[in-house]
Amino acid sequence: MTAAAAPGNPAPTPESGRCPDPSAPPAPGTGSGPVWKGWAAVCAVALGIFCLITSELLPVGLLTSVGADLGVSDGTAGLMVTVPGLVAGFCAPLVTVGAGRRDRRLVLCVLIALMAAANLAAALAQDFALVLAARLLVGVSVGGFWAIAGGLAARLVPAHHVARATALVFGGVPTASVLGVPAGTLLGELGGWRTAFAAVGALGLATLAALLLLLPPLPPSRPIAFPELPALLRENSGVRAGVVVTFLVVTGQFAAYTFVRPILQDVSGIDARYVSTLLLGYGVAGVAGNFLAGARDAHRTLLTVSACLTVILASIAVLPGAVAGTTLLLAWGLVYGGVSVSLQSWMIKAAPAAAEAASSLMVAMFNLAIAAGALLGGLAVDGIAAQAAPLGGAALMLLAAGTVWVTSVRRRDSGPKGQFGHQA
Repeated sequence: MTAAAAPGNPAPTPESGRCPDPSAPPAPGTGSGPVWKGWAAVCAVALGIFCLITSELLPVGLLTSVGADLGVSDGTAGLMVTVPGLVAGFCAPLVTVGAGRRDRRLVLCVLIALMAAANLAAALAQDFALVLAARLLVGVSVGGFWAIAGGLAARLVPAHHVARATALVFGGVPTASVLGVPAGTLLGELGGWRTAFAAVGALGLATLAALLLLLPPLPPSRPIAFPELPALLRENSGVRAGVVVTFLVVTGQFAAYTFVRPILQDVSGIDARYVSTLLLGYGVAGVAGNFLAGARDAHRTLLTVSACLTVILASIAVLPGAVAGTTLLLAWGLVYGGVSVSLQSWMIKAAPAAAEAASSLMVAMFNLAIAAGALLGGLAVDGIAAQAAPLGGAALMLLAAGTVWVTSVRRRDSGPKGQFGHQA
């Protein structure tokens, strides 16, 4: 008889195939202590997500400025988005496993400090290769922080607050588009792109202080071993499907969004002076979309999102005129705003007993898809035309909609046996 089956030992969970640790911290949704302290900690984590996503996407509004100053094309400058995305994709599972039994509070603080240092270094770099090296460190921070932070809301607040707290944490993603990217673009226009990078570095230091002050000690629920990650993909079809949908949606998004500035200027005919304002509107719409999606069924939300984005991205590629471009951009922000929180909810629901491992897989694919989208979009823009980037994104969104629909059908057919199909 194995230890897992011995009398008195807990049975393995179907999601992870491993036994829960009897000495582990409270299960998700059992946040203890004053509620306001839990919400303050959630806000600190949300600020961290905001800071990191702002850092990752900051070059979107600065591609032309950085390229002109350092002597590279827009497509090459897009590597500032590709490199951290690629690194973050690999580092999400590596950091999650490598963190072992270390206090998650300490890990998050180290990662945010690394991000701050990387942005300050980029602000001082005199060569594009040095900027890319700094962006590599940003990728390490993004991948590790997001993978660990994604499921923390459930440990910080009571069970009936978890959905709203998770939406708040992931509200940092679209809010980065609302405030971070437009503010960075504006700073770049007023004081140069180096000022924008330095400002994000300073924001990172402020975020570090907030995490140190507001986060309680967060010992891991249990350490994660590397073999558990591929096992989770093999044994849990809900996690598998979530990873595929993440790749398709996010690659399609960033094939288009990384080059939104040339698209708005070349296709929609919008003056460059108004791009920052329009990106601000995009972000405001994204925040609304995030909170609208937070309490809804992840499958239905992602099916709606991917279907709508198929139409929006195809339309923005072919419809000229500032009115059409502005309307489509705002609709784009509203619809895409629900993606991050919906994907996180999908993964936690697919593997509730292995939430950190499932989250790390989603974050890994999310960031690899950012890199893939930025790379494919750059090749399309440099090799074909600006219109090719959103058209390629639309095709990937259509594939995502089909994947979600098939997964939803299988989920219904599986009956009450599994919220999300385990291996049939």
